[in-house]
Amino acid sequence: MLRRSRGGCGASAGRILIAVVLVGVALFSYFGSRVYNPVTDETQHINISAKQEVALGLQAAPQMEAEFGGQSQDMRAQGLVDQVCTKIVQSSDAGKTDYPFACHLLADPSTVNAFALPGGQVYITTALFNRLQTEGQLAGVLGHEMGHVVARHGAEHIAKTQLTQDLTGAVVVASYDPSNPNSAYAAQIAALVGQLVNLKYGRSDELESDQLGVRFMAEAGYDPRAMITVMQILAESSSGGNPPEFFSTHPNPDNRIEHIQQAIATQYPDGVPAGLQE
Repeated sequence: MLRRSRGGCGASAGRILIAVVLVGVALFSYFGSRVYNPVTDETQHINISAKQEVALGLQAAPQMEAEFGGQSQDMRAQGLVDQVCTKIVQSSDAGKTDYPFACHLLADPSTVNAFALPGGQVYITTALFNRLQTEGQLAGVLGHEMGHVVARHGAEHIAKTQLTQDLTGAVVVASYDPSNPNSAYAAQIAALVGQLVNLKYGRSDELESDQLGVRFMAEAGYDPRAMITVMQILAESSSGGNPPEFFSTHPNPDNRIEHIQQAIATQYPDGVPAGLQE
């Protein structure tokens, strides 16, 4: 019994040592990958290049498009999306990046949503497009999604997910006991904590994308107050009790409109000038 106990303690100590090494490598890899973003003026922890982001986005595009009915065959509506998209890219800091932006109208007539893939593929569903009333509102939606791309939120989450997986793996190594199947429960708890941390960052990403969206659409000559109207349209879409899909992919803090108003005040400290396109 004593010999078996010592062997068990030795194995446990060995697992802990391996776990400590794995944690050290994971943290060094994550915090050692630092990239400066000139558009947001932030230093980010990212472990892939812009070209890799573009490749990942293009690879994921067909599946994402299929989930929302494919690309719309309404050429007139797609033409308007292209027009606004091009104007924002050509007139704002979004166009000074390495991302080949392309905006697409998806055929889904019932799912109110918009999203962007890493690398510059931007999407809006027909259901959301049909609820918009002005070109400026469309610019607000597209500008917000471009904000996610330029801020490299997808690349940040890839790095965070990798860190979470590595740390979770270290917990599994340290806590797993072959003679006790219940030890796997610790790994499940670690994974859950990782998901909650990533959700918190997602909410922060939304506010940053709102700020960038205001900036991009204003630089392109659109009245940024149109983005407030977009938020009101989305709120009305959820009045029936079923929140639009947009709110599940874009966490919606209660003070979101307030943050947009603050971003507008920062962009135009002397007030929004007349003549901007609504």
